[in-house]
Amino acid sequence: MNVSKANSVAVRLDKVRFTYGDAAMRFDVECRAGAVTAVMGPSGSGKSTLLNLVAGFETPAAGRVLIGGEDVTGLPPAARPVSMVFQENNLFAHLDVRKNVGLGRSPSLRLDEADDMAIAEALWRTGLSGKEHRLPRELSGGERQRVALARVLVRNRPVLLLDEPFGSLGPALRSDMLELLLGLQAERRMTTLFVTHQPEDARRVADEVVFLEQGVVVAAGATDSFFADGAPEAFRRYIGSDFTKFARKPT
Repeated sequence: MNVSKANSVAVRLDKVRFTYGDAAMRFDVECRAGAVTAVMGPSGSGKSTLLNLVAGFETPAAGRVLIGGEDVTGLPPAARPVSMVFQENNLFAHLDVRKNVGLGRSPSLRLDEADDMAIAEALWRTGLSGKEHRLPRELSGGERQRVALARVLVRNRPVLLLDEPFGSLGPALRSDMLELLLGLQAERRMTTLFVTHQPEDARRVADEVVFLEQGVVVAAGATDSFFADGAPEAFRRYIGSDFTKFARKPT
């Protein structure tokens, strides 16, 4: 199931234009292959829209979406080399853990021996072994997000989009999920775009940051540069008086 670093792909939004109601958004940015990029900005700045454009759930009015140098702008979501995890985890309430994960291999759940092995390994990697036959309502919030990540693993796509997947979890559970994400990233080298409102989460897991304001990328670069003296002014305003605290290296 391992994906080598050589199979990592860059994600580029090339002069993309998108209109949502009265909001005109413009995205022109590249996310480095195999890196974790935190997508940050105030509410309504376009973070989820940016992810939806990469995933294919939204279509730009102009510009191109490139994945691994290939123009995927006209491709439907299922044809893109992308997996996405949402805050609400998108599990089917009537399906047990094994079947919810199995959907990543086959939407019809026609699973062969190789599929079963992949599912078992993904459940083990995410700490869910022994819970294969539990329904989502029988799981904690953290366990439900682990199921969503296990489904990502069996899909084996080079791009992972995370739209505030741990936002509803408490600090301890969120920390556990970030550690799991770091472990999976080290193993798979997926190109990961991670929407978060938490500066400490970006500081902890992201290689790079893309910062949005009013539907425009106003700053992008290495995470360390966002938490240093020369940090972009827009980012400093967003963090406010807590900037110095978050700028300190985590222990």
